[in-house]
Amino acid sequence: MTRTITRRYASFEDARNVVVRLSDKGIPADRIGLVGRQETGEDSTVAAAGLGGAAGAATGFVLSIGALSLPGAGAVIAAGWLLGGAAAGALAGGIAGALMDVGVAESEAERHAEAVKAGSAVVAVQAELPEVSEVEAIMDAGLPIAEEPIEPGGRDDPRDLSKAVS
Repeated sequence: MTRTITRRYASFEDARNVVVRLSDKGIPADRIGLVGRQETGEDSTVAAAGLGGAAGAATGFVLSIGALSLPGAGAVIAAGWLLGGAAAGALAGGIAGALMDVGVAESEAERHAEAVKAGSAVVAVQAELPEVSEVEAIMDAGLPIAEEPIEPGGRDDPRDLSKAVS
C-alpha cells in the first residue's frame, strides 16, 4: 500500500535538491514527482541536465523531465511519475487534478496548484508504508513552505533537522 506525500518549496531548485536526497536514499524515480517553474531562465533541457547530473543517471529523472504549458499555471517543468501515463493526462487538466487522482485531498491539491502558479514547486512521493517516516523526514529537512505558522524551535519546526536521515 502506498501513500502520496506532498510538500511545497519556495523554488524549483529547493524542490530539485529534495528529489536528489530522496533518490540518494533509494526512493525509485518512478515514485517521485516534481512540478514547478524554473525561475533561473534555464530551459527544460538545461534543468534536466542539472537534475540528472546532481542525482545521477540511475534516478531516471533526466529521462522523464519536460516543459509543459498548463491551464492557469503557464509554463512549468514536470518530472517523474507526474509525466507518466494517467498522471500526465490529469496534469494537462491541471496540477490539482493530477494530485487528486493519486489521493491528495482536494483542498491540499488546490493549495499546491496555486503555489505553483505563484512560483513555488511541489514534490510528490508515492511512498510505501514502511518508508513514509523516512520520506517525510527528508522532505521536511528541505524546508518546505509551512501550511500554518510554526513556533520557532518547537516540535514541528521544519528547521529541526534531528529527524532528517543522513
